[in-house]
Amino acid sequence: MKCLVINLDRSSDRLAHMRAEFGRIGVAFERVVAVDGHSHPELEQQPQHPMYGPRQLSSSEIACLHSHRACWSILARGEARYGAIFEDDVVFSANASCLLADCGWIPADADIVKLETYFSKTIIQRMSISAGHGFSVSRLCKFHPGTGGYIISRQAARDLLEATERINLTADDLIFNPAFATWSSNAIYQLVPALCAQDQVLGDRALGMPSLLDHGRECKWLASGLMTKRRRPMTEKIRIEIGRVVEWIVDFCKLRRRTVIPLASPGPRD
Repeated sequence: MKCLVINLDRSSDRLAHMRAEFGRIGVAFERVVAVDGHSHPELEQQPQHPMYGPRQLSSSEIACLHSHRACWSILARGEARYGAIFEDDVVFSANASCLLADCGWIPADADIVKLETYFSKTIIQRMSISAGHGFSVSRLCKFHPGTGGYIISRQAARDLLEATERINLTADDLIFNPAFATWSSNAIYQLVPALCAQDQVLGDRALGMPSLLDHGRECKWLASGLMTKRRRPMTEKIRIEIGRVVEWIVDFCKLRRRTVIPLASPGPRD
């Protein structure tokens, strides 16, 4: 399976990290030069999805989307049915090569398979399909952030290119957020346990590679006023709790389960 890694020209340390990670699991990869938001502040002037309201996307967030679009273009022009895309701060599980070596384990109807975990609660279907080597896949039913690692079909890559031709949104909202139209048009699966995770979410196991998007994103949130905390009235708190109970009942009836996706053991690292 073709593996693409998004990497900024100024992030040679992260490229070295990815060479070590892919070398550790014995898989080849192709580097895709990332679009640098620092060099293209004009990206903020491009149209963005109306669902963001007053929260303007940062140039780095939009550049991240364009970097993923560069990968989709490569896969859309290729002959392979599936390809894998990674950001340059992921850490792989020890047996990642078993799944990246071929695509025979991918469900026939899958458009996208999320390979990573963000260690945040999400919802997946209770029914799972074995992927072999101790992994399984289940349909993803709720937003699970992050685009650090995922498999995408050639057709889905073409569809996402078309969907983002004239408008911008964050890459993980586009792919993994049910609030956006692209979600309903794709069959999206979650790999369990995850095959990789971004270094920033690994806690005491992290190597010290923070997100390159956080600063610009936080500045835009502050400027929008959306980070200002307000005291919720009791009626709103009650309504939220009732909503949670209703969601739990619906998930139970639809054979869904709430869970935090674990990460398969990364194994020893140099």
